[in-house]
Amino acid sequence: QVQLVESGGGLVQAGGSLRLSCAASGGTFSAYRMGWFRQAAGSEREFVATISWSGSTFYADSVKGRFTISRDNGKNTVYLQMNSLKPADTAVYYCAAGPDKYIYWGQGTQVTVSS
Repeated sequence: QVQLVESGGGLVQAGGSLRLSCAASGGTFSAYRMGWFRQAAGSEREFVATISWSGSTFYADSVKGRFTISRDNGKNTVYLQMNSLKPADTAVYYCAAGPDKYIYWGQGTQVTVSS
């Protein structure tokens, strides 16, 4: 059973930066596709970014050019560097993992961007 634990959320002013981390345990991290999703209050969960086992990345249009996803297979950790944050980025951010589809999910970390 894979466990995912997110950290790094918090309160930041618009234009600021945060780096989220997701530490994985209990599985073959290097073989998994990893992703970040977010869910704002009253909204459905939405895709943010993904990184394959080989390092290929893909981003939602809303974060492209501002967010960067990366992974350190030696530390079983995936990161989400978030720059130029906007109030619209306020949400609970979730880490997800799986060999193809996302079948493992973390508990989430709150990101709040004040205007």
